[in-house]
Amino acid sequence: MSPADDIGRLLEAYDAQLRAHVHERLPDSIHSEWDGPLLRTVGFGDRGWIEYHDLGGLDGGPLDDLIARQIEFFAARGQGFEWKLHGHDRPADLPGRLRAAGFRPEDLETVVIGCVDALPHEPVVPDGVAIREVTERGGMARIGELEEAVWEEEHGWLDDLWAEHLADPEGLRIFVAEAGDVTVSAGWVRFPSGTEFATLWGGATLADWRGRGIYRALVAERTRLAADRGRRYMETDASDDSRPILERLGFTAVTTTTPYVWSPSM
Repeated sequence: MSPADDIGRLLEAYDAQLRAHVHERLPDSIHSEWDGPLLRTVGFGDRGWIEYHDLGGLDGGPLDDLIARQIEFFAARGQGFEWKLHGHDRPADLPGRLRAAGFRPEDLETVVIGCVDALPHEPVVPDGVAIREVTERGGMARIGELEEAVWEEEHGWLDDLWAEHLADPEGLRIFVAEAGDVTVSAGWVRFPSGTEFATLWGGATLADWRGRGIYRALVAERTRLAADRGRRYMETDASDDSRPILERLGFTAVTTTTPYVWSPSM
């Protein structure tokens, strides 16, 4: 199989199984509904979400009307929302239509996928660092401190993340890397129901602890768990910083994704 064929196979599995996927067990606060080809979700974090497998050939005025309906829905709630745009989405002028409707693009990320069997499964951490699974609410507070130190902003969505974990403890597993009583890195893994995938999230690492293999170790720990669960693929949306690390581990870039965000203040 050529590299292009391999990318095509991975992208086909991603589009069919992960895009617009609704997990079987979610907190009661999370609600999803369809509006034509769009899946609209509210109840996680401070913004809503728009996802889709594809737009079914929708174009022109009907597409603009569909976009406008989403703005009307969230404007009535006084809430911002994200339209998750992929690099291979059609029509080609969709980014321009979203901008014209008042959306603002955030940082582009790369969708990378690895075959679980081919990825490292054994975490290797530096001396004095240990990986631990978070099983109590207090661990989330320490993750919050880490996230705020790395990103210099509050992360209120961690309450929603913990609620999601409580709704399905096996569907969302949360891990930290600790040096003594300091949380130096954190990442979690979701197991979307009815799919062959596990998905990686998080990965923030304190600046003084970067370059020591901790991020890679957290990936390996979650990959080991995915192998134990019989998952075939591991997927994540990679930043420019994490993409080279993941590709060296065996992940393949298959497309890009850009959050287009609308808020009532725009």
